[in-house]
Amino acid sequence: MKKFVLVSTVATATAIACMSFQKEKELPQITNEGPVRELPMVSNEAFKRGEMLTFRMHYGIIEAGVATLGITDEAKEIAGRKTFHVIGLGESKGAFDFFYKVRDRYETYIDEKSIVPWIFLRHVNEGGYKIEQSYVFNHFNEKVSVGDGQTYAIEPNMQDMLSAFYAARNLDLSAAKPGETYAIKCFMDKEVWPLKVKFIGRETITTDLGTFKCLKYRPVMQKGRVFKHEEDVNIWITDDKNHIPILGQADVLVGSIKAELMKYSGLANPVAVVK
Repeated sequence: MKKFVLVSTVATATAIACMSFQKEKELPQITNEGPVRELPMVSNEAFKRGEMLTFRMHYGIIEAGVATLGITDEAKEIAGRKTFHVIGLGESKGAFDFFYKVRDRYETYIDEKSIVPWIFLRHVNEGGYKIEQSYVFNHFNEKVSVGDGQTYAIEPNMQDMLSAFYAARNLDLSAAKPGETYAIKCFMDKEVWPLKVKFIGRETITTDLGTFKCLKYRPVMQKGRVFKHEEDVNIWITDDKNHIPILGQADVLVGSIKAELMKYSGLANPVAVVK
């Protein structure tokens, strides 16, 4: 499950504070060596700088924490190109924090014009299980360095596990038909993962924030490890140009997990609220 959950938990105020604290840090340099590939131009209408999404996380009936995904206001240049700096923070809370403490931070720098990642940072501490990852993507030369001296060849438009979320939001879903599957290739844990989602249909979803027109999707997951069946996860995203998640539910081998959007701000477009 850890490989498919982008973040676990955190409050908006903490997210903004941490984003400001680390925004001036030094980043690895990316140079063009050998044959240079021209990067594609992608029209981005789904998100912009200053966007903040906050989710309430539940494990069964227990409120486990709050997740935040935010795009800072900075336009850091990497490889001479402006980027979106995205930060996801996680912190468990309440009784869940006592039994299974989560302190996570994910970051990605996404090319503003091509919507591909340049740098991905992952700092995970979940119940004492720790992961430290630093990936440097060179899309000019189609390579990724993983921080331990190893370099891997990548295909064009390869994503990291956080940038994939934003790339997916830019998919044209206006003519989506039930049963259609969409795939995005993602480099995670030194492997290429084909992240696939199946479109189920259009539904209206009501949460504490209101009632929204939504598109329902099922990520095609690997069964037998965390999930009982291949399609035990359902996600509802807004049926508008933002494509923000409103609700996510997953049946796991022990219990269930739910993520519900509790706050949003700085969206690029009007949201599909039913009035």
